Amino acid sequence: MKDLKYLAALTIPISAAISIYFKGYWSFFTPFYAFVIIPILEVLFPHDTSNLEGEELKLKAKSKLFDWMLYLNIPIVFGFLAFTLWDITNHAYAIYELVGLVFSVGIVLGVNGINVAHELGHRQQTFERYLAKLLLLPSFYMHFYIEHNFGHHAHAATKEDPATAEFNQSVYSFWFTSTIRQYVNSWKIQGKLLSTENKRFFSFNNDMFFYTLIQLSYLILVFLFFGTTGILFALASGIIGFLLLETVNYIEHYGLRRFKLPSGRYERVRECHSWNSNHVIGRIVLYELTRHSDHHYKSSKKYQTLDYHDISPQMPFGYPTSMVLSFIPPLWFGIMNKRIPREMRLTT
Repeated sequence: MKDLKYLAALTIPISAAISIYFKGYWSFFTPFYAFVIIPILEVLFPHDTSNLEGEELKLKAKSKLFDWMLYLNIPIVFGFLAFTLWDITNHAYAIYELVGLVFSVGIVLGVNGINVAHELGHRQQTFERYLAKLLLLPSFYMHFYIEHNFGHHAHAATKEDPATAEFNQSVYSFWFTSTIRQYVNSWKIQGKLLSTENKRFFSFNNDMFFYTLIQLSYLILVFLFFGTTGILFALASGIIGFLLLETVNYIEHYGLRRFKLPSGRYERVRECHSWNSNHVIGRIVLYELTRHSDHHYKSSKKYQTLDYHDISPQMPFGYPTSMVLSFIPPLWFGIMNKRIPREMRLTT
């Protein structure tokens, strides 16, 4: 039964269902749950630094239960999104209620959409990668699949990586630099991939063209079925979804740097180049995303088998709490800057 702990991730869409059911100020319940209740629970619950070993590790690595807990997010995300769009266009809502629901749905798109897409996007099976791209659709971040897998994992913790925050860079500045540079990089990477395969840029093999077409089609369908209110809501909640991702990106590698070797190339990515957190609540709600150090060290590992490493830099709080702290730059800098190894700071 303890393997079912990852169903805790579904408390996010449940909190969003509470928001839309009770309306009024309850419309803001999901951001309150995600950024107040969960951080409090993170402080109350102990850390868990244990790793799976031996036969238990082999069994859990092969278990399909962990895969189905990911797949379950797909009907939940799209079902809830469709219902919310229908509800707001068929019932009267105050502006403040719509704002609350935008944040509530946006958090669902970020946690149960993009975060799950990140996990599935690293899988070997083609159909799981398609599911990853599908979950990226409502947040207009399908290009993330290309940039993350072919860009970020190669350049993490370097100046070449738009998803690695600079030392003393605020999260608000990072939102702009990372979002814009990742999108531009996606087109560049796509061009290089096509060139390697001797394919033309203007061809059916250019996934970026299809991502653009699919996302535009999604918006057109939303407009046709739900009108202006629906498309504005879809756009706003999608933006919240990808800003949630970018906030996670911000805290994952903030200020950390890989050193250049005499050859001019960077050292390989190691466990010390990502921030790690063993806070139990954040771990299970985010499908072990907080053990990000091991994910970068061995990106092929499934979320349930990720390990804790002693040499990984440790966050004083879990990821949800750290995201809240990042919204207050002076507080974030005061807590995190002194935790960054001095030699890394000198490379910035």
